[in-house]
Amino acid sequence: MMTSPKLDATGWGLIAILSILWGGAFFLIEVGLRSYSPNILVFMRLALAVPPMWIVMRLMGERLPTDPKSWALLMVVGALNCALPFILFFWGQQYLDSGYASILNATTPIWGVVVAHFMTHDEKATPARIVGVLVGMAGIIVMVGPDAMKGLSKNLLAQIACIISTLFYSFAAIYGRRLSQTQMTPMVVATGQTAMAALFMLPVVLLFDQPWAMAMPRLDSTLAGVTLALLSTALAYILYFRLIDRAGASNAQLVAFLMPILAVILGIAFLGESLSSGQIAGAGLIAVGLAILDGRLVARFQQK
Repeated sequence: MMTSPKLDATGWGLIAILSILWGGAFFLIEVGLRSYSPNILVFMRLALAVPPMWIVMRLMGERLPTDPKSWALLMVVGALNCALPFILFFWGQQYLDSGYASILNATTPIWGVVVAHFMTHDEKATPARIVGVLVGMAGIIVMVGPDAMKGLSKNLLAQIACIISTLFYSFAAIYGRRLSQTQMTPMVVATGQTAMAALFMLPVVLLFDQPWAMAMPRLDSTLAGVTLALLSTALAYILYFRLIDRAGASNAQLVAFLMPILAVILGIAFLGESLSSGQIAGAGLIAVGLAILDGRLVARFQQK
C-alpha cells in the first residue's frame, strides 16, 4: 500500500509561501476592483501570468502541445478551472469582505468530494468524508444563513457566486483527469490552461467591458493586478506543482487551511474588515470539515 510522501522543511516552506501568495490574492483582488471591472481584472491576472510561466516551462525543457485535441482539453480545463470561477469570484468579491470570500473559497475540497462521488466510479465518499462534508456544509449554512433569511440581496448573490465558483474547480478536477491520459506535464498543463483561459476572457472583456472607455485606473489597483498575475498566479502555479512533486497532492491540500488565515488578517489590518461571531463559528466548522476530509485528524484518533 502506497503512502503519501513525508513533508520535510522544504515542503512546509512551499506550503507557507503558497498560503501567502494565494491568501494575499484576496487582498489584491479587493484593491484591484477599486479601478477595474471583475472581467478586466480576471483578464489581467491570466494574460500577464502566461509569459513568465511559458519562460519557466521552456527553461525546464518542455513545450506546449501542437495537436488540436490537447488544445481542446486545455480550453475546457482553462474555462472550468480559471476563467469561469474567476469571473464569478471576482464579481462576488465586489460585495464581500476579502477575508469572508477567502473562507468561502476554502470550501473547494468539500464540493470536490461531492462532485467526485456522483461523477466518478473510483472516488466514492467514505463515511469519514461524508461526515467532513456535512460538517463543512453546516459551516457554510451558519455563515450564509443569516443573509438568506433577509431575501435575495446582492450580498447573498455574491456568496452564491463564490460557492458556484468552487463547484467549477471541482468539475475541472474531474474533467482534468483526461489530461493524465496525455503526454502533457503538469507545468505544460498549467501554462496551457492559463493561456486558453486568457484567450477565453478576451472576447468577454471586449464585448461586455469596453476597456478603451474606462477611466484612468488608480496606481494601487494596477499594481495589485500585476502582482496578482505575477506572484499569485504565475509563481504560485510553479511552486504548487513543485510541491505536488515533492510532497504529494494530499499534502499540497494543506494550503487550503492556511490561505483564509492570511486573507482575514490582511483584510482586518489594511481594509478595515471584520468577521461577525456567526462568520467565525461558520469558519470554524468549515475548518473542522476540511480537517476530517484531509484524513490526518481521523487517523490520529484511530491510532489512540
